[in-house]
Amino acid sequence: MPPKSRTYQPARVAAALAAQTGALRDAVRRLCERPDAEEWLARPTRLGEWRVRELLAHLAVQIEWLPAHLDDPAEGRPPLDLPRWVERVGALAPLLDDQARARAADGFDGDPASVAAAFDGAADALLGVLARPEAADPARRFEIRLGSMALTEFLVTRLVETVVHADDLADALGPDVLGPDTFPHDRQAVAAVTRMLADAFAELVPGGAVELRVPPYAVVQAVEGPRHTRGTPPNVVETDPLTWIRLATGRADWADAVDSAALSASGERSDLRAHLPLLG
Repeated sequence: MPPKSRTYQPARVAAALAAQTGALRDAVRRLCERPDAEEWLARPTRLGEWRVRELLAHLAVQIEWLPAHLDDPAEGRPPLDLPRWVERVGALAPLLDDQARARAADGFDGDPASVAAAFDGAADALLGVLARPEAADPARRFEIRLGSMALTEFLVTRLVETVVHADDLADALGPDVLGPDTFPHDRQAVAAVTRMLADAFAELVPGGAVELRVPPYAVVQAVEGPRHTRGTPPNVVETDPLTWIRLATGRADWADAVDSAALSASGERSDLRAHLPLLG
């Protein structure tokens, strides 16, 4: 079982977010320096009607949200923890789509050099905030539309955005742009996102019938049914971190993951597709 409330170390979360943001900025610069960058910016993504331009604009909105609103006065919104953020953030999809399209028309609709400059500006704004002492203050809170979060937990949501959408970018661009390897995610960023989504799964689908293993970062028990207490669990799901993140966010299909051996599932209760994705 996961801890009832996982503790995230503010300095480590901020460092992971800074590293992941830096990796994204480097990828955007590399893309925009290509002679065929215009063609790649117009490429479709796996996110509905969004092209790469809209994806980059959405990422900019997500990473510049904290610097734009860190000093906003509190409105007394109710407390919000990470599992509830996972559960509710999908309701904001229409608003997020509108924001991405508006931002795409404001800085991301020009030539590749202007796109790179716009993304640099968003990244620099976030990196500047992450270097401030309050980013590592465990008592600091931050309000978003869904409620009031500990600032460190809000930074974990930014890790989700930057890891998940970096993977979307890698899917759209592939090795032709990013090189022979996959996107160079920060290890601690992937670890935090994996653990948070596993913990959220265990809380939103409570029980002890299935053991979900995502080595080397997470092991949780979930799903209603007989609880495992010792020995080999009768129902086990095991996969790698990126496959778990893709399943939890609707980027991967359960059957395809099983067929490709990216995921193993044993036991009569081990089929989790009815509970996924967690986050749309």
